[in-house]
Amino acid sequence: MKRVFLAAVMVFAVLAVSGCGSSSSPPPTVVTQILSDPAFDGDIAQDPQTGVLTVTQGNTQSVFAGIDPVTGVESRAFLDFPLSGSGGVPLNATIVSATLDIFINSIQPQPLPGTMPVRIDLVSFQPPTLIGTDFDRTLQPALATTIISPPISQADFGNHVAVDVTPLMVEAQRLGLVNFQLRILEDLGTVPLASIEINDTTGANRAVLAPLLEVTYF
Repeated sequence: MKRVFLAAVMVFAVLAVSGCGSSSSPPPTVVTQILSDPAFDGDIAQDPQTGVLTVTQGNTQSVFAGIDPVTGVESRAFLDFPLSGSGGVPLNATIVSATLDIFINSIQPQPLPGTMPVRIDLVSFQPPTLIGTDFDRTLQPALATTIISPPISQADFGNHVAVDVTPLMVEAQRLGLVNFQLRILEDLGTVPLASIEINDTTGANRAVLAPLLEVTYF
């Protein structure tokens, strides 16, 4: 229900802004909501001692991003949103806005001291099968990037987090990508070690809890 309400508000706002200062009718806008593809969602974890990379992909029920404060293992989550087909985004569409909605199942440590900065990269792993090198931002460079703002905090535990990914969607459209693929990682620096678990259920509540991409276009 929350997601449907947000979509309705966004459409109204877009139409209102488009009509300001012009006597002509605004272009008709379309709002589409795309759930991530659980078959290709996953994460890659790197052991801090050995550097060994462990790839987990396909109906995992949750994906992880960040650095485990106990083991030091760093995980980077990957989400795959199909853009083609019914309910997708046409290649000739002009993007007005795009929002990523994720549900945070858990945060470590608990409680989280301060905040956890999180970076989101637009990437392209084709065919959509993860390999170890997708973890590396040099070997699998970001096509575009943004951050979750404000950073993840204790208040996000057990809640939805909405992220403006409009620049990433605009770039994906410019490149003609058939999948909107994201890499989610802790934005490293002088920050506390922390990790988040993102809900990716394939159960009855998937429409409410799983990663969702909402795109407004004309």
